[in-house]
Amino acid sequence: MEQIEALVVGAGPAGLMAAARLASADRRVVVVDAKPSVGRKFLMAGKSGLNLTKDEPIDEFLNAYGEAREWLEPMLRAFGPVQVREWAEGLGQEVFTGSSGRVFPKVMKTSPLLRNWMRALSDEGVEVRTRWRWTGWDGDTLQFETPDGVQSITPKTTILALGGASWARLGSDGKWAEFLDAPLAPFKPANMGFRCEWSDFMKPHFGSPVKPVRLTVGKHSVKGEFVITARGIEGGAVYAISSPLRDGGKLTVDLLPDMELKDVIAKLNRPRGKNSLSNHLRKTLGLKGVKAALLREAGPLPEKNTDLAKQIKSLALELTGPTPMDEAISTAGGVTQAALTDTLMLKSRDGVFCAGEMLNWEAPTGGYLLTACLATGLHAGNSAAEYLKAQ
Repeated sequence: MEQIEALVVGAGPAGLMAAARLASADRRVVVVDAKPSVGRKFLMAGKSGLNLTKDEPIDEFLNAYGEAREWLEPMLRAFGPVQVREWAEGLGQEVFTGSSGRVFPKVMKTSPLLRNWMRALSDEGVEVRTRWRWTGWDGDTLQFETPDGVQSITPKTTILALGGASWARLGSDGKWAEFLDAPLAPFKPANMGFRCEWSDFMKPHFGSPVKPVRLTVGKHSVKGEFVITARGIEGGAVYAISSPLRDGGKLTVDLLPDMELKDVIAKLNRPRGKNSLSNHLRKTLGLKGVKAALLREAGPLPEKNTDLAKQIKSLALELTGPTPMDEAISTAGGVTQAALTDTLMLKSRDGVFCAGEMLNWEAPTGGYLLTACLATGLHAGNSAAEYLKAQ
């Protein structure tokens, strides 16, 4: 049985940030991960451009965390959008802010940043062990399945950064939940697509972006775009309202978000002449292609222009539920705030801290997910360093 100072289980952004903080406090740190290499989901996040954070005022930024805002606020004020930029640049990655306010490395990819980060951790003496899968506790000892058989470690402090329950092939399978003797909220998909049973009429539009639109679910509304898929809908605007939609809300789509209802009515009231309704919609409102198809998909069009305008501005889209949780970008659920102290230490296990997506919070895409993973990882690392100091 091996005894070490600090053990970090999980080599994603939260775990690596915790390890970096402990190493900076001159602690011997061992990081273990179940997969053959580190940061697999982190690397996947950068496949289409690594969105590090969002360049916006901190109070506006915090609103993205919904019910978890109050819990996460101290951590995000300590390590928020400004600090994430500085951190990336400190690892040799210049960043830029896109037109939407999203912040990216200039190279757009994750790999250069992760490579420099791992080099810095190695220089600090952090040891990384891959293919080490945590299988639970035996008293205060953590057990692992490894290429060399079952291994045991009894650390002075432990940080669990095990991810959520989506993208199992990248390491986030949620199986750790069966080993954790702490209150957990059930896992739910977040930032995911939704299923819709399309008619054959929609087949030519599979893969087509729908933009610009405004999606509304109850009091939640977002302007953006989404994509029609063979199974339903997905994309940035859908992810932004996925939480209330998942929890039973009804979706309406404003196909002309930049036009007031009265203006839509006025344009529809223009003489149609010999034009078909389809041509009239195209010529007066620019409704064509996938937007026109969605309007037709909703059923027979109202005869009165006022009713037709209202449908264009608030098109009800019938969905049959979210896509599978393992395909979701992230998950809600996990370790509850009630299970932890303010230091992110488990109330049921002295010296064991939790961080990252395994905590019960959710946020939309746009840099919020990664920032909170880094911030909670840093907070857990700080707390573990203080815990060791006090021993």
